[in-house]
Amino acid sequence: MGPARSLASAPASAVAVVAAVPVAVVVLGLAASLAAAEGNMVLQVHHRFRGRRHMLGAMRSHDAFRHGRLLSPVDLPLGGKGSPTDTGLYFAKIGIGTPSRDYYVQVDTGSDILWVNCIGCDQCPKKSDLGVELTLYDPNGSSTADPITCDQERCISTYNAAFPGCKPDVLCPFYVSYGDGSTTAGYFVEDNVQLDQVTGNLQASSMNSSVIFGCAAKQSGGLGTSSEALDGILGFGQANSSMLSQLASSGKVKKVFAHCLDNTNGGGIFAIGEVVQPEVNTTALVPNQAYYNVVMKAVEVGGDVIELPTDIFGFGGENEAIIDSGTTLAYLPGDIYNPLIEKIMAQQPGLERHTVEEQFSCFQFVGSVDNGFPVVKFHFDGSLALAVYPHDYLFQYRDDTWCVGFMSAEMQSEDGKDITLLGDLVFSNKLVLYDLENQTIGWADYNCSSHITVKDEKSGATYSVGAHHIVSNSAHHIGSNSELVSLRISAVLLLLAAVLYNFMLYA
Repeated sequence: MGPARSLASAPASAVAVVAAVPVAVVVLGLAASLAAAEGNMVLQVHHRFRGRRHMLGAMRSHDAFRHGRLLSPVDLPLGGKGSPTDTGLYFAKIGIGTPSRDYYVQVDTGSDILWVNCIGCDQCPKKSDLGVELTLYDPNGSSTADPITCDQERCISTYNAAFPGCKPDVLCPFYVSYGDGSTTAGYFVEDNVQLDQVTGNLQASSMNSSVIFGCAAKQSGGLGTSSEALDGILGFGQANSSMLSQLASSGKVKKVFAHCLDNTNGGGIFAIGEVVQPEVNTTALVPNQAYYNVVMKAVEVGGDVIELPTDIFGFGGENEAIIDSGTTLAYLPGDIYNPLIEKIMAQQPGLERHTVEEQFSCFQFVGSVDNGFPVVKFHFDGSLALAVYPHDYLFQYRDDTWCVGFMSAEMQSEDGKDITLLGDLVFSNKLVLYDLENQTIGWADYNCSSHITVKDEKSGATYSVGAHHIVSNSAHHIGSNSELVSLRISAVLLLLAAVLYNFMLYA
């Protein structure tokens, strides 16, 4: 991919829900030379805002070389909860360096690179209200750390060209700018990352792999001041620079991963490797896109189909939707959003709607929302459907007040008004499978508190990977809603602008 492919998600410290996209070039096509090994891995993921019921504004504003001796699965333990009135973000604990130290990073399918805050960082956060201890990475404190200089092939391949003005011993830089004006900058390092390799049913052992990632040396804006800080971002995008692509190119994993986000009990399942149970129906990913794009055919509300306008923005001339775990809510073009809301509310004509926090459409309702409101179904190419139940798209604000989790993309920006962006809200309690080797994605309704079955390619054995819920003892103090709303809205704006830019790049 060219430079515009480098899309980094908004760090947890700046944007809680929506994967923000950098304005600047960040990282492309890193061809890491990694030591060969075998294994499947697991990441423990946590939800970031657990227990914070009044952060609604925050909810809105946030590649395949395969060896013959494949490959064991990896388990990534999860934590958190996807409700807009609860956590709204998932993060994982990973080990980095020798000796290994723990780092908490936001998990995001809308970005590519892994980066963490580094020792000596200017304006990096030093504490978090999320109940996790922040750690600054120190390359000098790891015996396996190898900072990358700009004249090395590992840096040149990052930019697909020689780095301008490079001099010997100058470190290979990275820079990301976010929609709220925040920035992160630093240099690339190669070091060991420790993950959980699946070795049996609900069993795992530690494994190390050398990975290239960003070492953040300077933060600005909300990145340095947010109380909802984490150590960095772990991108699960498709680019060669992602940790997944690096692990796959070294023969450690298949370029396949799955997540099941538990919006009932919190946490869920996140595994790298081939999932054999449950089986899921799939649809093809739109080729040559920066995100996980799929072709959308229809939207159905309680059996009534909404006619899709023919002029909706599509990368390949068709109606497309972006699937992004770094986003909490669902954003729809006005030509879909308006009739969707009308049909949802038509089943309860007596309800009066009001606006909460200047953005959420809410109403008073007593009883079961599943009995009172229709199921919404999104239909995709390949006869794949996504059923979104009332308890998924409606969330309880307080007492008998319920709010709608579908948002109008027209409220974001003129350029992004025709973009469909589907986040965690509509994929809660579903097993979502990303098969980058076959360029497909699929899902199925599932109990995310149970377990899935993955295959060890090396032995042919199958193992169970269970759910995790890393619970934080987070305090209930949060920043002002107006500040958080501003951060999240600007993140969405920039995401939509970056999508448009990529459309022009590939058109």
